[in-house]
Amino acid sequence: MTNDSLPHLDLDGATALLEPLTQLAVQAGAAILAVNRNAMSVEGKSDGSPVTQADLAADRVICEGLTRLFPGIPTLSEERLHLAAPPYAGALFLIDPLDGTKEFVAGRQEFTVNIALIVDGAPLLGIVGAPALGLIWRGIVGRGAERVEVRPDLSIGKSTSIKTRPMPAAGQPWIAAVSRSHGDLRSEAFIASRPGALRQAFGSALKFCRVAEGQADIYPRLSPTCEWDVAAGHAVVVAAGGHVADSHGQPLHFGGRREDFTVPEFIAWGGKAAQD
Repeated sequence: MTNDSLPHLDLDGATALLEPLTQLAVQAGAAILAVNRNAMSVEGKSDGSPVTQADLAADRVICEGLTRLFPGIPTLSEERLHLAAPPYAGALFLIDPLDGTKEFVAGRQEFTVNIALIVDGAPLLGIVGAPALGLIWRGIVGRGAERVEVRPDLSIGKSTSIKTRPMPAAGQPWIAAVSRSHGDLRSEAFIASRPGALRQAFGSALKFCRVAEGQADIYPRLSPTCEWDVAAGHAVVVAAGGHVADSHGQPLHFGGRREDFTVPEFIAWGGKAAQD
């Protein structure tokens, strides 16, 4: 694959990127785990969210790796937003080097490394690594999704194909993945309007992963978030057979059509029956 071909990736081209991107996610996860949470500094960004040494260490691993391996594709990272040049056309790497910083600071294990490949405004490939859990979820839209174990020596272990599940029949219990740290009234009202809901709280992009592997039925987020929080999980859910859209069923767009890279709302569904 030449640099000239990179901005016009097809499924085969995306597949060729999967392993090197997975390795970057593993290395970024190792950089996060190497930070002493009890001694690190925590600073506040302009939006009030925290940033730590671990965020910056993971960002450096991923962005330097992408620049070295795939110089023909621009990269947008949450921690390098000041370098953004939207809107992006063609191919784009969209990165959240440490999704769930609040969970990380609190000493919990539910934080992730998110790497997505966007092509023409839509997520094509997604990798969500959970370094503290030793797991990676990854997928290519049109090629399927899988959960991968990461061994203590950082080598890749067992891979298991994953699929979403159909929404349980009317009247049967169903599972809504909800945020441990970012609840909102609209999402709660949406869940409450559908009888039989069982809520399961997760941090970071793990909510997408639970839908993708059939452990949850939907993940509604009907309040604003950012593209880098959504893109990788979006790709994994869709690759696993699910669907991600806004509350009106319209597709999401990535790459900076909105200056602040905001995603106003979304719902990640499991099987197609979930939308009926």
